[in-house]
Amino acid sequence: MTSPLASLPFSEPFADDVVCDQRFIEVSNFNFFYGKKQVLFDINLTIPARQVTAFIGPSGCGKSTLLRNLNRMNELLPGVSHSGTIAIHGISIFDPSIEVIALRRRIGMVFQKSNPFPKSIFENVVFPLRIMGKQSRSFLEETVERSLRAVALWDEVKDRLKESALGLSGGQMQRLCIARAIANQPEVLLMDEPCSALDPIATAKIEELIVELKKEFTIIIVTHSMQQASRISDLTAFFYLGKLIEFDQTQRIFTAPIQKKTEDYITGRFG
Repeated sequence: MTSPLASLPFSEPFADDVVCDQRFIEVSNFNFFYGKKQVLFDINLTIPARQVTAFIGPSGCGKSTLLRNLNRMNELLPGVSHSGTIAIHGISIFDPSIEVIALRRRIGMVFQKSNPFPKSIFENVVFPLRIMGKQSRSFLEETVERSLRAVALWDEVKDRLKESALGLSGGQMQRLCIARAIANQPEVLLMDEPCSALDPIATAKIEELIVELKKEFTIIIVTHSMQQASRISDLTAFFYLGKLIEFDQTQRIFTAPIQKKTEDYITGRFG
């Protein structure tokens, strides 16, 4: 059976109408369980294309859990279950005919701690492409340069591509991981606290990069830093105890929140 996602423009450049797609990702009545313990409660959220959406909230509020459900990463854990759905382009990512590996190729992910492979810089970037069976040397070389330029790393490493990625600085490693995540040109880029282990200078570079990358990708970032969310995101979702408390334009969330819990959190009364 042909996967319904096969007909979607995941592997093609964005069409002009997708840029304005305000219902690109839709989370509907979504509940999530670790065994019998419910950790997400009736989440309803619509994420537009080619914008940065930040998930904020105190530790254990469910923001990373929801993020990892967007590419079904949580299914790697035993005993999990869900109800409700998550749709991209109006098609549920839980459709039985959808191949999870193909889905994850189209929804890239960057983790809290940079995790370059013990391989060369070149091989780190092309790793997802080799898994897909791409072997053309010219194609791989073009992809490496394109991806490293996209993360502003090419000029720093172009003469070191055969050297181990483990010799890079922390900030360079994280940018390399982003380059690896975008090498096969996904539509969505998930970021789970990508700057939490970085110094202020490296953090600033990653933030500048995120703002630039939204021209090509829909970006969803989990962050503990409200300052970071206010600097780089277009929309902000505030979570508390597994519930979505408020979701709006970032400027409004930080200047005129509707819910008192949101105001209390962003003003430092708890969290």
